[in-house]
Amino acid sequence: MTLDDILEEVKKADKIVILTHEAPDGDAVGSSLAMKLALKELGKQADVIITEYSRLFKFLPGAEEIKQESDIKEYDLAISMDCADLKRLDGGEEYFETAKRKIVIDHHGSNKMFGDLNFVNPASPACCEVLAGMFEYFGININKEIGTCLVTGIITDTGGFRYSGVTSETFEFTAELLRKGVKVSDIYKRVLDTKTIANFELNKLVVNRMEILEEGRVTFTYITAEDLEKVNAEPGDHEGLVEIGRDIEGVEVSIFIREEKEINGYKVSLRSNDYVNVSDVCLLFGGGGHIHAAGCVMLEDMETVKKKLLNELKKVLK
Repeated sequence: MTLDDILEEVKKADKIVILTHEAPDGDAVGSSLAMKLALKELGKQADVIITEYSRLFKFLPGAEEIKQESDIKEYDLAISMDCADLKRLDGGEEYFETAKRKIVIDHHGSNKMFGDLNFVNPASPACCEVLAGMFEYFGININKEIGTCLVTGIITDTGGFRYSGVTSETFEFTAELLRKGVKVSDIYKRVLDTKTIANFELNKLVVNRMEILEEGRVTFTYITAEDLEKVNAEPGDHEGLVEIGRDIEGVEVSIFIREEKEINGYKVSLRSNDYVNVSDVCLLFGGGGHIHAAGCVMLEDMETVKKKLLNELKKVLK
C-alpha cells in the first residue's frame, strides 16, 4: 500500500465519510476536520460524523459542519482517523463496515489494521502530523484553516510539545504554519490552558481522592457517574485528569478511571513516564494506545479494577 493508492481511492469516490474514535480529543477532531478541508482542496465533499465532542474544539474551521449521523447508508469511501480499533469508532462502525472501500489513517502502535488500506505511523506523535506529510505528498496547500486543525491535534497529543515523541520535524512544521498565520499560542491556550467549570470541579475531586501507591511510583484516582452528573459534565470535561498524577515527583504511572453507567464499568486511562509501556498493560485488558498513554474498558467493580491494574504494573515497575 502506498500513498498513491490512497489518493486513487479518494479520486474514485463520490460519497465519502470521515470517522474517528469515541470521546474524541483534539487530535481526533483536528485530523478529521483537516481531512475534510484537504479533500475539498481536491474537489471532494465529505461528511464528518462525530456524535459528541468537547465544545472547546468548536472554534476549529469546519466544526459547524460536523454531523451526529447521516442519511447515507452506504458510502463509497470511509476514512477512519486516529482510531486503533473498529470497535472504538464513535457511532461510525456501521458507516465504516458498509462502505465500499475503507481507509485507516493513524499513529497508534496498537492499530489493528482494519481497513482495506492502512497508513499507520507509530513513530509520529500525532495523527495530525501523519496528515501533514500526507498532504504535502499529495500537493495539497496546507492553508491557515487546515493548519489550524493540524496544529490543534499536534498540541493536544504532544501535551504542548512536552512528550518524548516530539521531533525536530514537529517544530519545523509548526514554525511553517506560524509563518502562514496560524495562531499557535491562541490554539495552545484554547486546548490546554482553558478549563470548563465542570473540568475544574472534577480536578478538585480527582486530587482529593488521589492515592500514591507502590512506594510513590503509582497514583490512582477516579470519578463516578454521579460526580459527572453533579457538575453537569459535558463530553470532554474529563480530559486531562489523568495527567495530574503523572506530574508528581517520582511517579512512573498515573491511573485514572471513570465510571460509565452505560457499560456498567469503568473507562481506564493510564499515563507513564520514562520506561513503563502502559500500552502493553492495557492490551491485556482489550485496550491499547501509545507507550506512555493508553486506555481500556474494565467491567468489574472499582476495587477489582484497581487491584488488577496494580498487579500488572508491579510486573513492569523497576
